[in-house]
Amino acid sequence: MRNMNICFLMYPWEEIDPDNDTSLALIHECVRRNHGVAVCTPANLTIRNSVTSAFCTVINRMEKIPGNLKAFYKKATTREEMLPLAGFDVIFMRANPPLDPLMLNFLDSVKDDVFIVNSLRGLREANNKLYTAAFGDTHSNIIPNTHVSKNKNYLIRQIKESESDRMILKPLNGYGGSGVILIEKSAMSNINSLLDFYITNSDGTSNYVILQEYIEGADQGDIRILLLNGEPIGAMRRIPGSGDHRSNVSAGGSVAKHTLTKQEKALCKQIGPRLVSDGLYFVGIDVIGGKLVEVNVMSPGGITYINKAYKTKVQTKVIDFIESKVMDKLKAFDRRSRLRKEVDDA
Repeated sequence: MRNMNICFLMYPWEEIDPDNDTSLALIHECVRRNHGVAVCTPANLTIRNSVTSAFCTVINRMEKIPGNLKAFYKKATTREEMLPLAGFDVIFMRANPPLDPLMLNFLDSVKDDVFIVNSLRGLREANNKLYTAAFGDTHSNIIPNTHVSKNKNYLIRQIKESESDRMILKPLNGYGGSGVILIEKSAMSNINSLLDFYITNSDGTSNYVILQEYIEGADQGDIRILLLNGEPIGAMRRIPGSGDHRSNVSAGGSVAKHTLTKQEKALCKQIGPRLVSDGLYFVGIDVIGGKLVEVNVMSPGGITYINKAYKTKVQTKVIDFIESKVMDKLKAFDRRSRLRKEVDDA
């Protein structure tokens, strides 16, 4: 495999958590393979002489690359360069939600030149929690019963009519467990004000919220499964912290080993083809009781935790896949060029 140039479109380099950052694990693997790596944020995108470019933090080549992520991050040096995005082989999308639609507009001009993970179409369709509903229908028990609305009266009615005393309420565009709360019918006097807080902004605009049935066993945590090209490549159980129903590690949860159940394997097999067809190659899904709760497509995490639990390196599979996709793209280009020359010379 020839050396590639990869641009990670993500949060700033200086904001990386060197202990637990999935993006850093991916970057480290790229540098270890002698690929060129640059980092930029959505705010760094620009157009220069009608060419879509970015102000990039470029990681300088290293003679000796530390095997430890924290040591690598500490030793790595960088320089600032404005670079054309079409000059990269890969753009790896790792920006945190919510999705910036203007960022995608910038990238539309280079999507045919560069392999983008995940695809722009897939990100547009799946960047919020509505995408999960695409996997559920009247003949499927793959997702928990879900309501999405801005209508407070409708949501209150759904809570009252629910067979369960408990439900989950969360903002449509939240991530990392932010804003996820457990509500109970026994506290209906508080729900009205909670919905006002979640739905209504101070400027008079309103937000969509998600109301979801509570899945028994959720208080024991959820399962984060990483999928690559539609196939599971790692999993972990996320356990809520003390006094918190959320299992997100960023919200104080902890992790433990997890072996996929037969039901979870069937779930991955069912949704995998849809993810691949949408260009969603590297995805994190959250599962509770065998049901799909969320699909994370923008900056799925968990690699470092899975690596520590299983003494493995999940990132090697991800970069292997990217290298194969770039090689396929190069071979297709060479073939077209060769055949075109035959026609020109005829």
